[in-house]
Amino acid sequence: MSIYFRLIAILVCAVAVSACDSAIENEPVFHPEGNPRVLSDWNILQAENDTLRTTDRVLPYDLNSPLFTDYAHKFRTIWMPEGSAAQYRENDTFDFPVGTIISKTFYYPRAEGHGLVNDAVSQSDDYAANLTARGILLDQVRLIETRLLVRRANGWTALPYVWNDEQTDAFLKRAGDIEYLELFEADGTFMQFPYVVPNANQCAGCHASNATTREIQPIGPKSRHLNRSYAYEEGMENQLTKLESVGFLEGLPGSGIPQNAVWNDPAYSLDARARSYLDINCSHCHNTVGPADTSGLHFEPWTEFGAHLGVCKTSVSAGAGTGNRLYDIDPGNPGGSIVTFRMESTKPDIMMPELGRSTVHNEGVELVKGWISAMTETCGPE
Repeated sequence: MSIYFRLIAILVCAVAVSACDSAIENEPVFHPEGNPRVLSDWNILQAENDTLRTTDRVLPYDLNSPLFTDYAHKFRTIWMPEGSAAQYRENDTFDFPVGTIISKTFYYPRAEGHGLVNDAVSQSDDYAANLTARGILLDQVRLIETRLLVRRANGWTALPYVWNDEQTDAFLKRAGDIEYLELFEADGTFMQFPYVVPNANQCAGCHASNATTREIQPIGPKSRHLNRSYAYEEGMENQLTKLESVGFLEGLPGSGIPQNAVWNDPAYSLDARARSYLDINCSHCHNTVGPADTSGLHFEPWTEFGAHLGVCKTSVSAGAGTGNRLYDIDPGNPGGSIVTFRMESTKPDIMMPELGRSTVHNEGVELVKGWISAMTETCGPE
């Protein structure tokens, strides 16, 4: 073989090896057991060129109405091994295959010119102001944590990772963590609060939505939450049809797919928005088989208007948890309803939800108050 052809062969091999290495570096890594020390060991997200971006075949997604977590923004992703797919379910969490990795990265926009560099964050709606089509613009945000739900052979594993100050990687904190933040509103007023990263065991407090099996399940990946459009790199597309087209979802029906309202979009009715808000924030416990099933209070979207929705229902809770109010929901009287009392509290023995927040979601409270105020029913004898 001539020197010329030898050189060509060497170059082809070098290019091929480089391409293979690049593919390996950009492919997520599923760990069937153990607890990797750093988030990068999973290789679902990479912090490079001032962007926290997804790796190959990691699909971002969003929810019609997200669960409130101290005004944190959230970047959600999902990945499944090649050739595997989730099975569609109309009302329940999809049936995900072993190897699925679901991530949720919590972050805040930085509040420029206020407080300490790492502590001052901005209060704004949980929407994609700091996102590109593939990730988060790091110079604009303060990363807090990334929570993983990993579908292993014996069920789901929850792993919380906390980001370092340099925002180059996140480290496993199974015992949880606390980040002290200053949350600034647009007018410059602010509050200081402890952002609590839950420990691995506390994750079951929300994700074990069946009180009998106590199995951890994802909350967000249900048809009614995912049935919306997302701005992918390729353009706007419905998330469910996108999941199907990339091979992540099977059994998607052609019609009749449920859809929750966007809680703060006035294009939807007040009832639809309030019910959607209570569904995502409360129904993982308050359902017919959930940890709060004995309360008789159910916030699933198909719960009929009446006692199970809390209307004119006396609470099984005692003492401080009722706020000396008689009914869970007193129609026309939000100030006399137990539901709003518990939403407005930050005391551990009173507040609802019990986990996941250290602050009050004022906008959410006002939505539910408006919903109760619009009710015209009366409780008890007229």
